[in-house]
Formats: sequence, C-alpha cells, structure tokens
Amino acid sequence: MTDQAVDPGRVRLSQDTAAEDRFLGRARELKELCADIERAGLDTLSGRKAPRARVLLVAGRPGSGRTALAEELVRRVADRYPDGVLRARLTEPDGTRVPVERAARELLDALEAPAPAGAPEDELTEALRTALADRRVLLLLDDAADAEQVDALLPDNPDCLAVTVSSGPLTGIADVRPCTLGGLDTKSAVELLSRAAGPVRITVDPRAAEGLAEQCEGEPAALVLAGGWLAARPKAAVADLAKQLHAQTGGGTVIGRTLRLVHASLPAPAARTLRLLSLAPAGLVDPHTASALAGCSVDAARAALDGFVAHGLLHAVASPLPQYEVPGCLHPLLRDLAETHDRPAELELARARMLERTVRLLQSCRVITETDSPQARERLLGMPRSLRFPSPRAAADWLRLSRPALLASARLAVADGELDTLARRLMSQLVRAMVAHVGTRAAASDLYVLHGLVLDVAERRRLPRERAAALLNLGDLDARTGRTADALVRYRAALDAGRAARDPYAIGRATESVGGAHLELGDYDRAADWFGRALTERLARGERADAARLYGRIGAAHTYAGRYGEALRNWRAAVAGYRKDGDVAAQARALSELARVQEYAGRPEESLRTCREAVEWAGRAEDTRLQAALHLRLADSFERLGDPASAALHRGTAECMLDEEAPEGDPELERGASACEIRSTSAED
Repeated sequence: MTDQAVDPGRVRLSQDTAAEDRFLGRARELKELCADIERAGLDTLSGRKAPRARVLLVAGRPGSGRTALAEELVRRVADRYPDGVLRARLTEPDGTRVPVERAARELLDALEAPAPAGAPEDELTEALRTALADRRVLLLLDDAADAEQVDALLPDNPDCLAVTVSSGPLTGIADVRPCTLGGLDTKSAVELLSRAAGPVRITVDPRAAEGLAEQCEGEPAALVLAGGWLAARPKAAVADLAKQLHAQTGGGTVIGRTLRLVHASLPAPAARTLRLLSLAPAGLVDPHTASALAGCSVDAARAALDGFVAHGLLHAVASPLPQYEVPGCLHPLLRDLAETHDRPAELELARARMLERTVRLLQSCRVITETDSPQARERLLGMPRSLRFPSPRAAADWLRLSRPALLASARLAVADGELDTLARRLMSQLVRAMVAHVGTRAAASDLYVLHGLVLDVAERRRLPRERAAALLNLGDLDARTGRTADALVRYRAALDAGRAARDPYAIGRATESVGGAHLELGDYDRAADWFGRALTERLARGERADAARLYGRIGAAHTYAGRYGEALRNWRAAVAGYRKDGDVAAQARALSELARVQEYAGRPEESLRTCREAVEWAGRAEDTRLQAALHLRLADSFERLGDPASAALHRGTAECMLDEEAPEGDPELERGASACEIRSTSAED
C-alpha cells in the first residue's frame, strides 16, 4: 500500500473494472513481468520440477510507483489464481523491518488457517507453507527489506506466484530478474499531473507542464504532490510552480524538494499537523490520532486530514471508519521536517497526548461492555462525548478495524526501552479491551505480542516485578494453548523474578501456577507439593479465600493420584474455608467435589448425604446449572444402589431445571452440557 502515487485515486486495482483506464504508463514493464511468469526457470531447463513459487521482483525507489505497478500486475493475472490474492507489507513506514513471524501470522489469518498463539517463526512459516501446499495463490509482498524475509514466506508450490516489491535486487533468491523502475515517460507524467491538478492549466501551457514533469524526474509521488499544490491554488500557473520548485535549495530527492515546497505553502497549524503525522503508529492515522497530536478538536483534525488527501499527502483507507495512511515514501521526509521545525520536547508531548488518547479510547471501548455495572456506566458518562461509543458493537468494530494501529501504538510506547506509567496503562487497557470483546483464546496471538513487549523491556531494564508479571501472563497463554511444558518454564522463571522483586503476589501466583502445570502434565506428587507451598504462603498472610481454593487444588491432585484419604481431608478443609469466608457458591462446588471423591472412595451413603447438602448450598447460591448437575449425579447414584424411583425423581428435577435454563428450541444441548458438567465441574475453577 506504499508508493501508489501512480494511482492517485487509491483505486483497488484488483477489484475496480475501471482500473486499467486509471493506470498510467509502464506498458513495457508490465509486458516484461507478464512474460516472466511464463518463462522457463532454471529448474525446468535442467529437467527438474520447480520446487517453489515463481518470484517476480519490482524494484524501485520509494515514490516510483512500484507498489502501484505490482498491484496492476496482480489485477491483470489474478484470474489465473483461483484461491485468491494475499498481501503482506514487510517494512513499516518508518523503515522498521517487519518480523517474519508477524507477516506469516497475518497471511495465515487471511487464509483462516490455524496458527498456534505464541508459535515461533519456523513453526509459523511451516504452517504457512502447509496451508499453501494445495492452493493456487498469488502473493504480493510489498516493500521487502531483504531476501531472507521473502524466502521465509515463499510457498513450496510452483502453482503459486509471489510478486515482490523492493528497493533493490534480492540477492539470495534464485532465478529472479528484477524489473527496475525509473521515472514515467513524459506523456504519462503529464497525464498524471493533469489528473491531480485539473486539465485546464495543463492544456493551456503544455510546454510548462512537460518542463514540470521533467523537473519532477517523472517520479509519480512528486507529480502528485505538485498536482495537489496546483489544485489548491486555482490562480497559480504551472510555470509558477516550476520556478518555485527550481528555487528550492537543500538538495535531496525530488520528492523531498516538492514536499518541502508544499509544506512551506501550508498555513502554520496545518503544516505542524502534517509534520506530527510522522509520529502516527505504523503510519496509520484517524481523526482522534491527529486531534491528539495537534492538540485540536476531532472535527478540525478530520478536516485537515481530508485536505491532506486532496494535496496527495495522505491516502484515504477503504474502511467503515475514517482512516488514513501516510505514504511510505513521505514518512521519513515528514519525520525530518518535524525534527527540523519542532523541539524534541514538543514532539515528546505530542506523542504522549496521542498515546493518552489511545488509552482513553481503549478504556471507553472496554467499559461499554460492562453493561451491568453502575460504576462502569458512571465512568462512561464521565468521559467526553467524542470518546464514547454508541454501543458495544460499535466499540468491537472500532477495536477490530484499529487493531494494526493499536498494536503499533503498543510497540511505539516501549520503543525507547522504557516502561513508564503511560506505557503500562496502554498495555493494560489494550489487553483488557481485547479480552472483553473477543476473549482470551481468540486474542491469544495479540496478547502474546503485548506481554512479549513488556518482557523485552523488563529484561533490558532489569525490572524484576514487571518481568514476573509478563512471564506469568505468557505462561497462562502457553497453558491455555496446550504448551504446558513451555508454561512450566515460564512459571519457574516468574517465581525467580518474583523472589528477586520480593513481590508476594507474584511469588504466590507463580508457585500455584507451577503446581497447576505439574497437574496438567500428570505429575500429581509435584503438583500437590507446589500447591502445598502456595498454601503455606496464603495461610501466613491470612488470605482465607485463596487458602480454601488451594485446599481444593491439593485435593484434586490427590484425587487424580488415587489417594482418596488425603483428597477427602483437603476437600473438607476447602469446604470449611469457604464456609468461614461466606462464599456460598464456592462452598457448593467444593461439596460437590467432596461427594465425588467419597463415591470414588467407596462411601456411597456419605456421598449421597454430601451431594444433598451441595444441592442445598447450590440453591442458596442460585446456581441452577450446578443444582441440575448434582441432581443428575444423585440419579446415577440411586440407579447404582438399585433405587430407580428416586433416580427418576432426581432426573426429572434436573430436566425441569435445564428446560428453564436452556435457550428455546435447544433443551437437549443444554441438558447434554450439564450432564458433562457433572463430570467436569471442580472447585478450583
């Protein structure tokens, strides 16, 4: 999506039927690229089948229209690839190389192919190659930084095609001939200028237009900027612009000289806003971002952004939300202008305002999901109207559509290697908003990235408390995604960090999590031992609720190991702890588990009495599903004891409860779910 200056209308070339009429010049390059698709490769000439996808390379300077040419090529040949077109951008607008694992994950997401959260680069690229093994796909890799980046993403499938855009040759990828771009021919350059500025002045003075096109060296980005300058000044002649451009000093590229001219001609507030857009994360801007950067109203910011689009300084992104993109060829130039015209303290303040606005939007996005909380409603009403979302659906849509910019904001917040208060708040609110709207499992990949950023900073800055928190969060994600052994390693490291920080919360949670990992791995003795250590710490601090939960976890470990005597003692302690703490619902669940262990231990009469007591406490807790599950358990117990009448009574009671709870038309689904719950409900959940 960078450098599409040849297509100033930002037409989706792969979808718009009029795209061919809008595309200018490059006929020879397109012909060569199309012919290169059919060219016999070195493997074919040697009698071997090509092992990988053919790679076409469009090479050129930023602003040369290289991406537009690649998009036009994709549009022309897309019908040969019935499984679609995949796009990935491999360099950030600020020149940062996109990690291969991030690009691979984005491509897998586009394919709707499974990609394990937190998986390393080699696992993700292998998953990508597997997903493309039996597909005929066209892959557009834009702004590639180096050959290694491209090579890692190439499908091992000769039926696929990879169109790659880069600044130069990709040495290291075999059998690739670059299509190197220079400036547009004079006719196409003048036509592009005419489209941007309007045809009248170009027609009136064609020689001046040709001279201006020559001054711009046929560079599409420079021509669009020049056309935007003329469009904003209906009374200015083409020759006037040519003189001013000729008078520009300071050297640099023609795009840089043209941008400096456009920037100097803007009103001071607009010029400052334009410069500050270089701070926008990943070059993605919306009215709120621009408003915070410039310190103006949201409406004024949107008007300024629309004006920049008209000048060719921004691209409007096709999105339900007002979103814009700083062209990659302009981003470093705007950054240089900002460093020249603005003091470092002013830039830092603008960055802080932008991140603070993002924090408040994320808070609003999360709070609107807490519909049952009076405190949440009060916080929401206390926010400015411009920061509120009209509905949870609108907030979820904003979060989804803003995801790339939000993740880039998180990277920006810790880019200086610090973890200040603002960065902590941003990370916290982003994590909480994602969990609130899509859930931990669905957001696991992004959560890995966020907690990984915190961990990197904590390790560089030697912050043991933050390191412990990040390791615990990453360990939890590993555990939820089935990588229990990896989770155990992280939990142990978190325990060490917690001890170094003398953080009792981190120590307690890490100790318990180590026990949970051992339990999941089937090492019940170690699990009980670690839960016991955690219990000792909780009891020493008088944390009764946590102690009761840990008694239950120790009881579960002993149950799995078949040590029912130890299990019964711990479950009774859990019941007593919940009773003292007044947690009726947890007491009912603990009694349910106690009854289960009594049944395993061959004490059916005790199990029946405990189960009836659990039903009573579940009723007090208004936990209908648990009540129904217990009634089903009682029914099974009475059937085993040869009392079918009592069994039928309890089963009927359970069915009535489930009928009241189940969605209309789907009682069997709920009945089956609760029947499973009788086997899986445990006090530690």
